[in-house]
Amino acid sequence: MPSWLDWCNCASGVPHATFEVGQPPPPEIMDSREENAVYDDMNLYITPESFIIEPNGGAEVLVVGRHDKVTRVQPASGGHVANLRPTRRICGVLGTIHLLSCDYLLVATHRLFVGVLNGAVVWTLAGYHIIPYIPNTFQRKENETYLRLLRQTLDTKFFYFSYRYDLTNSLQRQREVAQSRPEVSGLLQRAEQRFVWNGFVLRQFNCDKMQKFQLPLVLGFVSINQVQINGQTFFWSIITRRSVQRAGTRLFCRGSDEQGHVANFVETEQIVEFNGQLTGFVQTRGSMPFHWHQLPNLRYKPRPVLVPGKDHLAACSLHFKEQIRLYGNNVAVNLVDHKGAEGELEATYARLVREIGNPQVRYESFDFHSECRKMRWDRLNILIDRLAHEQDQFGVYHVFDDGKLVSTQTGVFRTNCIDCLDRTNVVQSMLARRSLTAVLQKLGVLHVGQKVEHASDIFESIFKGVWADNADLVSLQYSGTCALKTDFTRTGKRTKSGAMQDGKNSLMRYYLNNFADGQRQDSIDLFLGKYLVNDNEGGVVPSPLESKHGWRFFTFPSVLLVAVAMFMITMTYPAEFNTENLLFMLFWGAMIAVSATGILHYGIEFVQWPRLFPPISFRDP
Repeated sequence: MPSWLDWCNCASGVPHATFEVGQPPPPEIMDSREENAVYDDMNLYITPESFIIEPNGGAEVLVVGRHDKVTRVQPASGGHVANLRPTRRICGVLGTIHLLSCDYLLVATHRLFVGVLNGAVVWTLAGYHIIPYIPNTFQRKENETYLRLLRQTLDTKFFYFSYRYDLTNSLQRQREVAQSRPEVSGLLQRAEQRFVWNGFVLRQFNCDKMQKFQLPLVLGFVSINQVQINGQTFFWSIITRRSVQRAGTRLFCRGSDEQGHVANFVETEQIVEFNGQLTGFVQTRGSMPFHWHQLPNLRYKPRPVLVPGKDHLAACSLHFKEQIRLYGNNVAVNLVDHKGAEGELEATYARLVREIGNPQVRYESFDFHSECRKMRWDRLNILIDRLAHEQDQFGVYHVFDDGKLVSTQTGVFRTNCIDCLDRTNVVQSMLARRSLTAVLQKLGVLHVGQKVEHASDIFESIFKGVWADNADLVSLQYSGTCALKTDFTRTGKRTKSGAMQDGKNSLMRYYLNNFADGQRQDSIDLFLGKYLVNDNEGGVVPSPLESKHGWRFFTFPSVLLVAVAMFMITMTYPAEFNTENLLFMLFWGAMIAVSATGILHYGIEFVQWPRLFPPISFRDP
């Protein structure tokens, strides 16, 4: 249950498995959840020689050497903390990371209560502390930059965790993990590593028997709601997990890598708890699985293009091979435009799926913007009707309160648009609604033939709000702004005020994607261990953080600012309007046009690019 730590300072994929209906659960699933629990309330002692982490009421302590970096778990009876006062109370150990000056210990210091899922409390990270192993060391400015990058990722909204529930695995995958690896204990050890955002920093901080000190973090969205329909009370929850594979920002991270991992891959699970029964319905989203990019260049909408010289078929094939292993059959729902630059990508996607020729992958293309133009969003039902038969075939994961399995989900809808944000979330919410209607009818909450959207106005408002919040959080984490088109998700219709809000968010995305996301991409690469800091940076090895700009970077903006200022002065304060003033205005107007044209022409030189892994086109313009 929630404790005093609610608000205060406390400071591999598993192969897709099938089960027979009515099959009793493996004995290991019935093990007490306490065996895999992570310590949730600890005292942190800091001495000149070590960090000592003491769980309240625990029989062991974690000792971390600050100089030798040796980590060990020892009995609490060893007198490690005798006569010591705790430096602070913490609610989780997040890991350790090496920067320029020394290693740093990352601990969770604050948490906020989210809800109770399957009997376990879920929290969101609300505070953390970064503690140097060697205090008072000389701080180079580059190290301060790395610390700022580290904080930028940890400040992302929102990281979720639970001490007893595995948020990284769907209900169905939790069962598969327990059956295939019964000998493995510990939340981190059983976790799906694709969704553990502090997996790298925890791997740097590892020793025998420390499973109960390792707290996995999930980035995404969690909403847990107790609702009532037809006098029946149940819990309805959404868990969204963002992948660490090919993680990044909107315009710097697109398409697939050589291993078939795609940008902005997200798994969303809808869970219903009713009278001890659990059901789960999983959907995925992710960038189109081949090599393409859309690098910023100061234009409002850079043209997405295929990356030349890459094996697109191999990337697409690897991607779907992995998706089939994890989820079973795949329906690839593509919502991009059928014309223009998006149309070229759509045609490539369709061709690649045909060439793969795998009967477990079906491609469904739907031109969202064309079909729903003039706010005809009711036409989305055309797509849902096309998918209905397969959704009924795929089913949901369903387990009885005695642990016996009723059914598993045998396939997944993999939905994408160009960003896998706005259009994608709208369609996913509609598929989730349809699944929820079938589930609640099966559980007896809804009457036969009754639809969930007509059963309760209160729940309908909750459902729309939660899916709109899901859209906003995933979009915020990827693009830097809230999602577009959430007025439809929240109200069921497209509105003019919603379109205006979309315009505001689009302009904000433009600014962030061009002038702020380079640093945000660096922060993600640093935290996930994609980039390892070299102690010789800035000396023997050049520092990647050094900014290198050509003459155009300073000249064109300076000329533009001067020209605008002089144009305004000439136009606003003429002694008398004459030919000379007109010539001045024409001259400065021409300078504005020339400098603005130069900035747009050399746009890539004015974009804030990632420094740790700059794109090829920026390194060699």
